[in-house]
Amino acid sequence: MTEKEEHAIVLDYLPYGYPLEKKMMPIAQAIGVKNFTLLQLIPRRGVKLDVNEKVYIGEGKRDKIYYILGRLPEDKITETTRNQLNEFIQNQIEEDETKFVDFFNKAEAINTRLHQFELLPGFGKKHTEAILEERNKSLFESLDDLKKRVSNLPDPKKAIEKRIIEEITGKEKYVLFIN
Repeated sequence: MTEKEEHAIVLDYLPYGYPLEKKMMPIAQAIGVKNFTLLQLIPRRGVKLDVNEKVYIGEGKRDKIYYILGRLPEDKITETTRNQLNEFIQNQIEEDETKFVDFFNKAEAINTRLHQFELLPGFGKKHTEAILEERNKSLFESLDDLKKRVSNLPDPKKAIEKRIIEEITGKEKYVLFIN
């Protein structure tokens, strides 16, 4: 059972709601900080939200958010939200690099034909073998260390970023990074 989100980061704020819908109610597109859940939030009356603002969405009294409308469907994601999402993910990877380095130090085969590494965009069998070979010599200390030691490897940060966005938008059967 995934823990409920306590906070979200506003990715886009639409003061007049969605342009093609008749309801003129303000809505924010946001991402949950803990589980990276894309959400639609309805602000309290008279509250203006800023892009990148962190808002409380947990139990009890919320100062800025009236209620959570629900998950953000992919067909409603705005261009601003897409751009902010990329930035948010880049920041998460930088802030919590050890979590992603651990992934490369601990990832395992999913089944006899597929390794977790191969779920990363641009990573194939040859990359997987090279990563495992280097990992057996010594664990990776950083994503840069990984990039240095494994030749011809696509940029691990970019690959992780793309993968997380695919997982967030629900395009993936296997999940590596989000709850």
